[in-house]
Amino acid sequence: MLTALAALSGCASTTYLWQAASGEWHVLHGRKPIIDVIDEPQASEALIRELAYVREARRFASQQLGLPNNDSYRTYVNLHRRYVVWNVVAAPEFSVKPKQWCFPFAGCVAYRGYFHERSARNFAKTLKHQGYDVVVEGVPAYSTLGKLPDPVMSTMMRYGREELAAMIFHELAHQLLYVENDSRFDEAFAMTVENTGMKRWLEYLHQPQRFVQFERESDAARQFAALLRYTRNRLAKVYASGIPPRQMLRKKQAYFARLAQHIRSLERRLGFDSPVYDKWIAEGMNNADLASVGTYYDCLPGFERLLRREDGNLPRFYAAARRLAHEPKAERDRRLCRS
Repeated sequence: MLTALAALSGCASTTYLWQAASGEWHVLHGRKPIIDVIDEPQASEALIRELAYVREARRFASQQLGLPNNDSYRTYVNLHRRYVVWNVVAAPEFSVKPKQWCFPFAGCVAYRGYFHERSARNFAKTLKHQGYDVVVEGVPAYSTLGKLPDPVMSTMMRYGREELAAMIFHELAHQLLYVENDSRFDEAFAMTVENTGMKRWLEYLHQPQRFVQFERESDAARQFAALLRYTRNRLAKVYASGIPPRQMLRKKQAYFARLAQHIRSLERRLGFDSPVYDKWIAEGMNNADLASVGTYYDCLPGFERLLRREDGNLPRFYAAARRLAHEPKAERDRRLCRS
């Protein structure tokens, strides 16, 4: 089990590994086959409908998207909490590059996950005392990269049907391809599969209006990510300028204040009110927020170009991504990623 927990990994300390192993055991111990949950007399009609939807999306993932046809997402567990894990993301006070935590089996990742929110926040507090910018993010789902049979969790169910299917596609994509020490590659690949999968899933369900809405939401997410990327690149130049720390801090604060204004302006223009950005602005945005978004979006345009080059053919796209995975990281970054 400790080997399989690489996807959640951080420092390989005994205490950390124990909470990870214990948390994963409780997730697996409480799961039941989805068909058994559906047949339970006490199962609500809403839960039965959602799990029937999950079963169809899971079949679609393997049959139409070529994602792993294994035991993952064929069971269900009620965790009785809002998130399954809380990820801690950190960046130095004057850097937009996220801190990395390394583990022997998964390599280095740009976050450290905890099954208990208090533990995550205590660790975040320690990092803040060390001078890091830190953010704690609740996570509704994760992948053990096919090492264990990941269940559908109650934490995944409260976002709506389409988001539930999207999470299944995303996490199965991690099982299909995962590159050690390259979170940007891994997350952008999974997001490309997720987005493509959702378009094809909504077409399969004959939901043209929801398809249009999905496209609108995806475009909005890209615009927000572009805004954050612009700020991150400008801050990177400030941090590399060598000016005195006090002056650097003033410029940093000014950039984040302007970013908050631009986010509000973009929300009004697009007609979107994002709870995520509301939370960031209320708590005070920092380098860790920017680094977190970059992990998911920096390489996304490159993967989308690759998918277009393969004419939308997913098996060919997967093969091309695997070839890139064997290239040196610098070459992958050159071909796919924005810094």
